[in-house]
Amino acid sequence: MPQLARRIGRAKPSAIMQVAEKAKRLKAEGRDIISFSIGVPNFLPGEHVYAAAREALSKDSGQYGSNRGPDALLDAFVEHMAKIGLTGYGRVNCATGIGAKHVIYNLAEALLDEGDTIAFPTPYWTSYLDIAEIVGAKIDLLPCPPEQNYKLKPEQLDAALAKKPKVFLFNNPSNPTGMVYTKEEIDALADVVAKYPDTWIITDDIYNRMVFDGIGYHNFVHARPELKDRVIFLDSLSKTYGMPGWRVGFMAGPEVVAQALVTMNSNHITNVPEVVCAAAIAALNGPQDVPTQKCAEFQAKRDQVMDVMNAIPGVVCPRPQGAFYVFPDISVAFGKTHGPTGIKVNNDVDVCNALLETKGVACVPGSAFGEPRALRISYTCPTPQLAPGLQRFQEFFAELQ
Repeated sequence: MPQLARRIGRAKPSAIMQVAEKAKRLKAEGRDIISFSIGVPNFLPGEHVYAAAREALSKDSGQYGSNRGPDALLDAFVEHMAKIGLTGYGRVNCATGIGAKHVIYNLAEALLDEGDTIAFPTPYWTSYLDIAEIVGAKIDLLPCPPEQNYKLKPEQLDAALAKKPKVFLFNNPSNPTGMVYTKEEIDALADVVAKYPDTWIITDDIYNRMVFDGIGYHNFVHARPELKDRVIFLDSLSKTYGMPGWRVGFMAGPEVVAQALVTMNSNHITNVPEVVCAAAIAALNGPQDVPTQKCAEFQAKRDQVMDVMNAIPGVVCPRPQGAFYVFPDISVAFGKTHGPTGIKVNNDVDVCNALLETKGVACVPGSAFGEPRALRISYTCPTPQLAPGLQRFQEFFAELQ
């Protein structure tokens, strides 16, 4: 039999989706399951988005669309960026994709030859590692443990960029930790980035509208406008607008990079579907009351989750200020036994399996994100499920011996 390509041996299924599928399967079997696993916002966009989609369907041209994205969508995205202080971009600086994950994959193909190095902080979103491995890149992980609030320090970045990686990938607000960098922290990191002109900088900032406590969203380009010629900004409709299944991702950056992604699109997806583009334009240009309201709700949920994390002896959880995740260090549980069932827990995977089996609570092991002392809680479940789920979580730790 002919062999598959070597890169398929480097590809792995999403650990997040594996947990979500297991929880879904148990629920279908009749188990009472509360899922803190998958990072979906669990709300729907405003009616104007659906109205735009219906109108687009009624006027469907049946033709191919633009490899870059329709002008109206690109203009809406440029205006969207201007509202967060990223100005001076035009259509030629932008490209669309089937979700931000697709855009990241395209960037990996466009920027990294096999053997090139990509550097990014740990904890990381799972797909960063997976995509880098598929394209055959070398990976330089920059550990940011809970002791430093899961945040990258300037001296760490300096040491990493001194090794001249082809790409530095940065995520703010962070998935899985929910941490957000302050203006002062971004300024300090941008000063380091400015010293190393041979590295592309990707800022995966798809949670930029989900920032709490008045901390604000900050980008390297805000701090150092001259970095604009090598900073690539990523965004998405998935989280902000409750549209993960619509699959709309964006990038903005140097014209040469945007054109490379347009060329990539022309060779596989051709274009984002016309009806999806119509819905995306409506989301960006229309009323912003739904995302604004949901951001406030997520901040309140964050507070509710943190009250429980802080009440569990031995659990350490840096306070997130964005996205919709908390990432507690639960290593206090390692080596213990769940009293009522006798289940032994030696690591983060054991903790998550035991939580699911004994309490019907689904979380994702921190090792999926490069931090095996932790686990990720996504608190986007329906509000009536949040308190019971947290109570079960707290009960589990109280029952450890």
